[in-house]
Amino acid sequence: MKNVFIDHKKHADFSWENLGDIKEGRGDLGEDMPVLIYRLMQYTMLAEMSKDMGEEKANDYFRRAGLLAGQEFARNCLDLKLALNDFMAALQTKLKELKICIFRLEEHDEDTGDIVVTAAQDLDCSGIPVTNETVCFYDEGFISGIFYAYTGKEYEVKEVDCWANGNRVCRFKGGPVKLSSKL
Repeated sequence: MKNVFIDHKKHADFSWENLGDIKEGRGDLGEDMPVLIYRLMQYTMLAEMSKDMGEEKANDYFRRAGLLAGQEFARNCLDLKLALNDFMAALQTKLKELKICIFRLEEHDEDTGDIVVTAAQDLDCSGIPVTNETVCFYDEGFISGIFYAYTGKEYEVKEVDCWANGNRVCRFKGGPVKLSSKL
């Protein structure tokens, strides 16, 4: 079997199958790990990328990684053919089951597709020190990716409230990318 982590072409093209059989591979340790370790990986990776390419570009890479992850998560873990209310219920259940966050759709404009969603007790920032900024760039992409996979429309999602800016939930506003905003 070819090592997908050495073959740079294969490494650049993410595949859900590359995640492997976690149950088999971690038989004694199981599928769970502490949030501390997830954050250690995420924040050190972001710090090193920020040193090399600047904060804005590093944050953009995290959004892009989240976008890919959200699309793959939705395609592999959710039924994309469900009506919106059923899809949102399934998404909420899956995110809670996987201990990612407690997710809620606060607003949805049926005409425009605009959304406001919250993520409470999330992996990325719940419990971090208040720094008066938003920090959930990966989540912006992740949510965009989920809605892209579900609707087939490119979504732009921005965090407007964050634990890091003193809130107890992360709130995201988004909607389909308008053609004129891409010009």
